[in-house]
Amino acid sequence: MEHVAELNVIAPAIGRGPVTTGVPFPRGALVDLQKLVLRDASGKAVRLQSRATDLWPDGSVRWALIDWIAEANAGPYRLGIGEPVAVEGPTVTVEEQDQLIEVNTGVLDLNIGIPGLFPFSDVRAHGVSAASPMTTIFGSEHAYCDNPETVVIEEAGPLRACVYLTGSLTRTGIRGDRDVKKQLGQRVVEPLGRFEARLHFFAGSAAVRIEFTIRNPRRATHPGGLWDLGDAGSVPLEGILFDCRFPGDEFDLRCSPEIGAPVEKFTAPFKLHQDSSGGENWRSTNHLNRKHEVTTTFRGYQLTSGESERTGLRATPIVTLTNRERAVGITMPHFWQNFPTRVTATRDSLTLRLLPRQSADSHELQGGEQKTWTFAVAFGPDATPEALEWFRQPARAFASPKWYCASGAIPYLSPKADDPNADYLKLVDAAIEGADTFDAKREKIDEYGWRHFGDIYGDHESVYHTGPQPMVSHYNNQYDPVAGFAYQLMRSGDPRWLRHMEELAAHVIDIDIYHTTQDKSAYNGGLFWHTYHYVDADTGTHRSYPRSLLQLKGMPGLDPNDPKAQRSKSVYALGGGPANEHNYTTGLMLHHFLTGSAASREAALGLARWVIDMDDGSKTVFRWLASGNTGYASQSRDAGYHGPGRGSGNSLSALVDGHRLSGDAAFLNKAEQLVRRCIHPNDDVPKRNLLDVENRWFYTMFLQALGKYLDHKAERDELDGMYAYARASLLHYARWMADHEVPTLSRPEILEYPNETWTAQDMRKSEVFKFAAKHAAGAEKTRFLERAEFFFRDSVSRLTAFETRTLARPVVLMLSFGYMHAHFQRHPEEAAPPPKIEVHDFGRPEVFVPQKVRAKKRAKLLVVGGAAIGLLSVVALVGWLLLK
Repeated sequence: MEHVAELNVIAPAIGRGPVTTGVPFPRGALVDLQKLVLRDASGKAVRLQSRATDLWPDGSVRWALIDWIAEANAGPYRLGIGEPVAVEGPTVTVEEQDQLIEVNTGVLDLNIGIPGLFPFSDVRAHGVSAASPMTTIFGSEHAYCDNPETVVIEEAGPLRACVYLTGSLTRTGIRGDRDVKKQLGQRVVEPLGRFEARLHFFAGSAAVRIEFTIRNPRRATHPGGLWDLGDAGSVPLEGILFDCRFPGDEFDLRCSPEIGAPVEKFTAPFKLHQDSSGGENWRSTNHLNRKHEVTTTFRGYQLTSGESERTGLRATPIVTLTNRERAVGITMPHFWQNFPTRVTATRDSLTLRLLPRQSADSHELQGGEQKTWTFAVAFGPDATPEALEWFRQPARAFASPKWYCASGAIPYLSPKADDPNADYLKLVDAAIEGADTFDAKREKIDEYGWRHFGDIYGDHESVYHTGPQPMVSHYNNQYDPVAGFAYQLMRSGDPRWLRHMEELAAHVIDIDIYHTTQDKSAYNGGLFWHTYHYVDADTGTHRSYPRSLLQLKGMPGLDPNDPKAQRSKSVYALGGGPANEHNYTTGLMLHHFLTGSAASREAALGLARWVIDMDDGSKTVFRWLASGNTGYASQSRDAGYHGPGRGSGNSLSALVDGHRLSGDAAFLNKAEQLVRRCIHPNDDVPKRNLLDVENRWFYTMFLQALGKYLDHKAERDELDGMYAYARASLLHYARWMADHEVPTLSRPEILEYPNETWTAQDMRKSEVFKFAAKHAAGAEKTRFLERAEFFFRDSVSRLTAFETRTLARPVVLMLSFGYMHAHFQRHPEEAAPPPKIEVHDFGRPEVFVPQKVRAKKRAKLLVVGGAAIGLLSVVALVGWLLLK
């Protein structure tokens, strides 16, 4: 076989189960997916399912999604290109007839349809009718999932199939209790939200993996730019039940409550309820509700069986119920992390309960917020603890660092083992090694629970905090740690990076993206900011400014020089919510390539579309006065600056990712429009005032995105006029940087807070010089490489000297930036192709005027014109009266 990739698998030590992973290939290496061959450690061929998730410009496969059924201890596997090998085995079939989808895995038959029970019905395992699955949702009144409105076959391979369903979440009650949309006799039905689900089926298995999402599509009202709990756009929920009915007289109930715990026999009624994380800080103020009450009531979980009761800390249960030939089992990874959760069993049912009642208050799903849970249910002979272990601890597979890096699918990536920069690597590994890892940070504020699990504790915001309890701050995806985790996974092959990537990606998709179309276009579908600097999140959750911030100035004894008091003055001026300066897509794109996650792909594309939508003047109230672009996609720091900046840089990067994921020319066209708007080869750079670090430090973010855009164009051999324009602009700014830029902390007097983050941000300067060096030659190339080396060394050495170097923000910056230095150390001669079109005159820079400014100017002219016309009318009337 040619181009052999070794795939390492982390899986349970017993049984067999499904594995899915994304594998990259060098350009031109894989043209026909049918020629992929997978073998286990003994050399035996293994049945394989594959599809391309990304292509090189020449049409060859860049990323392939690989599925197979793995045996315990059968790896490492070897994936190569060769002559197809036929391997017999069971196959998944998915057939659609008249809105009814029939699924057969060889041992499991069921139906999914419109109408039909959610999620499926008519279940037969190994030819025997199984328990009757149904789903019921409980809110403050009885609520439920309507029949699915759409059912789509999303994946139809021989080893894994996926069916995607969507529908309405509704609540029923007595007529007259509330304003309702529809009346049915004495009952009423009220829309509550939306649900969607992905049902994964596997060849030869009677187990189904379910990804279930509930969404509140309403907008938040966010009065005064505040997005706290208790907003009028929220909806209350008190429980989601997946209930498998199991009629019969005799049954056998077994449970393994925790990973590694033995399977035990229990009696009904049975209940295992996880009320909190089980950590030492389980009563953290991270778990405040809208009433400012901590909702957790006891530490860990309680298990009751018949008359007996016991407790534990962190449950990830497998529960099975067997009655003669029938059996059903259920398990859920991240059970305790997404508390509150509960699994119960009676003499005739087995039920998974999500968001069960935890306190006197219901759970609040904020406007535009959603939540996804993943769990598995198995039927018949596969409803055993051994079979379900593969779903309690899903198998993870990944290629070797050498393979990822040599494929070229991620530019500038080199194996960690080949990186000579030990001090830099130590800064990176602080995320997973030592006393202040990201896992340890979670425990400080108990960054767990259904809303917060997966997020990073922003401990850098607590440096001025002096209270008895840890200050709560949510980092969100600032500077794209999802991408940083992906880079470090591929560089090192350490599965801890994979876990962090998956957990944060899930959180970002559900909680940090504003899933609504009912607000203004600058917000709809956007990504929320992290918690506001140096203040507690309080009831603001992840949505930036908490309402309590407004009360700080009036608090007795508060030092007016305290950062909290100073920053509270501008809360109304700045506003909260999504903004172009916090829009990160690359990590979600990489997560999709590495895992096949459809949700990550949708999220990345959605954020790229958000850039186009927010800049579309036809979607604003100003469209009646002025057409054209709003400028929301390109502004940074303030509405009047549309040069190289954080907002314009993030928008450009997101559009390039959107183009790569979809091939839609609208993304590239918009990217090139922003390039022309924000930078010019003949810019008067000193007038940009880029050395005003507090207000313009982020110009390097745009130049990094510009380098990414140039790489994208060169890869596609689009060496056109725009390529020449962007290239000339990058070189123009790099020359100015080489003459004027210095390490930021060499001038601490110009900074409000001279801290470790500034020196970490200087790593961006090193990367800008690397991009510029690719497009330069001779002495200029040498100078750029020297400047890249200088800023890399300075950033690493200064950051290493800080005791605060392990705080979240500087570590995230090291994860995402700096890795490309080892590549340029080995390949200093690397050069980008020159433009195919020679352009000698790029014209003069034009000043962009946002739609709002143009609209206000036109409004003033209309007022003045109207007044003039009115005055003339009065004069004419007086003259007519005098002459009459």
